[in-house]
Amino acid sequence: MNRVEAIEALLPQTQCTRCGYPGCRPYAEAVAQGSAEINQCPPGGAAVIGRLATLLGRAPLPLDPARGREGPPLLAYIDEQTCIGCAKCLPPCPVDAIIGARKQLHTVVAELCTGCELCLAPCPVDCITLIPRPALPPPPAPAVNRLRYAAHTARLERRARERSALLAARKRLAGAGPSAS
Repeated sequence: MNRVEAIEALLPQTQCTRCGYPGCRPYAEAVAQGSAEINQCPPGGAAVIGRLATLLGRAPLPLDPARGREGPPLLAYIDEQTCIGCAKCLPPCPVDAIIGARKQLHTVVAELCTGCELCLAPCPVDCITLIPRPALPPPPAPAVNRLRYAAHTARLERRARERSALLAARKRLAGAGPSAS
């Protein structure tokens, strides 16, 4: 296991971006390169900071208050009376824990939700809140979060490539114009 992988393995894999990076892997890369401090992960808190300090042979630091506060594991909750089915919460969920379709009620799969908070801002009716995670179900394991995030990212990249190819094909067809007979 290389240094980046060792650092990444210690992170909670919530993919919350609160560290200032677009996910846990980029943050791990920055820590390994020395361009980020070890105290930028609020979901991991003091425990992760301590493990990173041990791994890297550094002194632990207090959590950077600019990144947020350490707290209990959270779970997104969607108020079904308020949800309008806009589907704006679906794309930002890094592990696809929110399911639903346009103009339909959305729900959170509690076993998959990392409590990352990324679904809050896009909701136009503020129907999503974060609540303390109950004892059951337990939060997803970091390895599961990492796999779901990779699948989510791959799906978004595949859709972008497909859309780009479709647009290019449409442009080619439009440029050809009607054929002369």
